[in-house]
Amino acid sequence: MPRQQVLVFRELPPDQLARLQAVHEVTVANPRIEAQRDAFFAALQRAQGLIGSSYPIDAEVLARAPALRVVSSISVGIDNYDLPALRARGVMLCHTPGVLTETTADTLFALVMATSRRLVELANHVREGRWQRNIDERLFGWDVHGKTLGIVGFGRIGQALARRAALGFGMPVLFHNRSAVDVPAELPALAAHARQLPLHDVLAQSDIVALTVPLTDETRGLMDAARFAVMKPGAIFVNGSRGGVVDEAALLQALDGGHLRAAGLDVFATEPLPLDSPLRTHPKVTPLPHIGSATHETRQAMAELATSNLLQALAGERPRATVG
Repeated sequence: MPRQQVLVFRELPPDQLARLQAVHEVTVANPRIEAQRDAFFAALQRAQGLIGSSYPIDAEVLARAPALRVVSSISVGIDNYDLPALRARGVMLCHTPGVLTETTADTLFALVMATSRRLVELANHVREGRWQRNIDERLFGWDVHGKTLGIVGFGRIGQALARRAALGFGMPVLFHNRSAVDVPAELPALAAHARQLPLHDVLAQSDIVALTVPLTDETRGLMDAARFAVMKPGAIFVNGSRGGVVDEAALLQALDGGHLRAAGLDVFATEPLPLDSPLRTHPKVTPLPHIGSATHETRQAMAELATSNLLQALAGERPRATVG
């Protein structure tokens, strides 16, 4: 097979970069770094394969990549990619589902725990020297076990989150999904613990609501003022999907007005979170820097799958994980 031109637009682990370099000509240039932007666009002109994440590959970028055949994203989410433009050009898009499911579910449940038990707030209470006597009810948290968890989006990650909640903490699970899920047949361990309901009912009946939906035209702004108003007074909101699914101004209003007790957020509409965002320092918000899949093991597995996808596609084989 002739060596082809590959552009790596987000750093790869050395072993995966070496896999690419063994069979192709490779340029590494991250367009989010100002000093590398020119190199990225120069290499784009001849690139036949792209691999990376967290940078929009839209019609404008594609117009500057006349030889492009495949994009391999080191992510499961595909909201950074212009799908109609890719299809129009006949460019294959690959991603990395499955390998990050359990780790992302860990993160989501950690947010459920941390937000409900006020762990970050109380850790800072100790760090800042304010723990001078036993805490009183002003700093008490709230139980997680036995509470009803509502999950919006019941794909791999939503189901993994449900297992943790129902089987580990005795939490009844209510979920909303765009397609029907036959829980007894597909998820027998959850048959007695999880029920599918319309979105309104999930929001209205859950003590804690967690989002695990992709960002699409249908889900953008899904959680707006009206839907936050449907949630139980004193409920907790957790988002580990994409920031664009949430109207952040409406969330702040629900928190400031006292309708929601707290929020745990791993994702935001603008990332990194701007320093002037009220979500950064809000006393009822536990914010994380988009760490859903950020463990050594999972990021390595994602890079391995993305590299394999790219190598297979450039060799004319069917990659393991393609979009569409």
